[in-house]
Formats: sequence, structure tokens, C-alpha cells
Amino acid sequence: MKDEKGTLERILQAAEEEFLENGFKDASLRKIVKAAGVTTGAFYRYYSTKEALFEALVKPHADAVMGFFDEGLSGIRDLPAEEQTGAMSRVTGDCIGKILDYVYDHYNGFKLLICSAGGTVYENFIHEMVEKEVDATYRYIEAVESTGHPMPEIDRELCHMISSGLFSGMFEMVVHDMERSAAEKRIRQLREFHTGGWMRIMGVSFD
Repeated sequence: MKDEKGTLERILQAAEEEFLENGFKDASLRKIVKAAGVTTGAFYRYYSTKEALFEALVKPHADAVMGFFDEGLSGIRDLPAEEQTGAMSRVTGDCIGKILDYVYDHYNGFKLLICSAGGTVYENFIHEMVEKEVDATYRYIEAVESTGHPMPEIDRELCHMISSGLFSGMFEMVVHDMERSAAEKRIRQLREFHTGGWMRIMGVSFD
């Protein structure tokens, strides 16, 4: 059992390095096997494909971050309509804080997800977050309107552009290997910019 665990750890470490350097599409399974010091036959006892190996490295991180995001969305959705606006900044801040902490505690695994997933089922991870954010925005608009507060007409394409700018911008911290303290400051400023824009468009105050 100890030898098997050691073999698995070597495979995963070699795979992480290869995927980070070359991305999923261009990563060489032959190089991974060689770097791990195992035979091809031994490798296939653990993973059936290169895709399965990549998934083993990124799935826990994709699930964790999406879980924090879903928790944040439900934290607003499950509130009474009249309380959602006042809770927006707090809930959003808590959610993004949890995501940032997780990313920097599991940096290489998350960098694989953001920078190396082309050609896998994870290549649209940010897009999936954006689509959830767009849906949540429309639910929020309906909730506010139900309280009698008028809201301007906001088309889905604009909402998608705004949300895409937020999440693509936020994960630049990984693309550009920002120091954690710098990322925290920039994401705080990005949130302020994003929040201020929505308040102006919607005519509400999240403060």
C-alpha cells in the first residue's frame, strides 16, 4: 500500500508539472510516465486516459470553488426580497474571500484549471460561473421589482459582458501569478468598480 501511494504521488506530481508547462492538449503522457519512473502499464492501473489524469488533478479544486460560488448565490437568493440588496456586499465579499483563500492554498491545482484546461471538460469553467452569475442577476432584479422598486431593462448580453469582466478579471491573479497581497488589493478594487457600476445602472445601493 505504501509503494502504491508513492507511485500515485509521483504520477500526480509529474503530471502537474507537465500540464502546467504545456497545457492539457500538448502535454505528453510519455513524459509524465518517464518522469514518474513508472511503466506505461503501471500508469494505466491508476488512470485510463490522459483526461482522467487531468481530472484527478483539477476536479477537487473546480468543485470547491464552484461550491463557494453556489453558496454565495444561494446566500442572496434565499433571503426575503426586501433584504437582498442590503446583504449583497457582505455575502459577495464573503464568497470572493473564500475563493481567494482557497486558490492561494491550492495554487498549482487551480492554475491548471484556469490556464491548462483547454481541450477538457473544464475549459469553460469561468464561462459556467458567468452564466450562473447572469441567472442570479436576473433573479435579483425580479426580487427587487417584487418589492415595488422599479428596475431598468438590462439585456442578457450586457449582463454577460459585465459578469465576464468580473470573473475573467478576478482570475487574472492566477494567469499572472500575482502575490497574494497584491491580488487581495486588486480584487477588492475590482469589486468596488463592479459594484459601483451595478449600483449606477440599477439605481440601488449595496452599501
